[in-house]
Amino acid sequence: MESWKSHVRTELFHRDCREKDPFSGLYGKVSRLEEMLDFHMELWKDMDTLRSKTNKRCPDEGGTLYLRVNELEFLNRQLKQTISELTSSLYLKEAELQYCHSQITRYRTEAVMLAQGASSLQADLAEYEYQLECQSKELSILRLEHQTVKEELTSVNLQKEQFLDRWLEEKKEEAKRINKHNATQERWQRLAGRMKKRYRARSRPPPPCVANSTSEIKTMEPQHQRLPS
Repeated sequence: MESWKSHVRTELFHRDCREKDPFSGLYGKVSRLEEMLDFHMELWKDMDTLRSKTNKRCPDEGGTLYLRVNELEFLNRQLKQTISELTSSLYLKEAELQYCHSQITRYRTEAVMLAQGASSLQADLAEYEYQLECQSKELSILRLEHQTVKEELTSVNLQKEQFLDRWLEEKKEEAKRINKHNATQERWQRLAGRMKKRYRARSRPPPPCVANSTSEIKTMEPQHQRLPS
């Protein structure tokens, strides 16, 4: 008894593992039994109707043969219908399988293309990273050079301003010296002109009348006469 129970449990467990719905097999069997019961009930009704009309006794008293023949015909019809349904389902499954194969082929092709594209993009990314690294190094060098040039430019501008201030101071000093020299030259030229005029006036012999008048004037003038400055 225990072995039979374990066998039943094992079969039920296997059935549950095979089927998504554990009770789908039981429901199917119950449905088939209900169909057979309905079929048998109709057959018994037909047999009763036939007996009441003919009032003859059939060789098959119990109606077993008639029931068996009709049952076989019913099962044959069900089997044909099942075969037709299975054939249609098979064609449908084959079409779905072909579609799945085509989809698999398409997806495989797309996967290969995507893998190639990913490999190409990865290579491009590596190249761009290398270029970015090189440009970053160049940018650092350029920034350092720019800072150096900026400092040199600041120093040059400072020296330029210093040189400009010194040049302006030198020009001012030079202008002062030139003005002073020009003023000295002008004074010396004026003094030289006055000296030349006096020398010319003294070295020129006076005319006789003028000489007499001059001598008279000298006798009239005081003894001390101041020279013009």
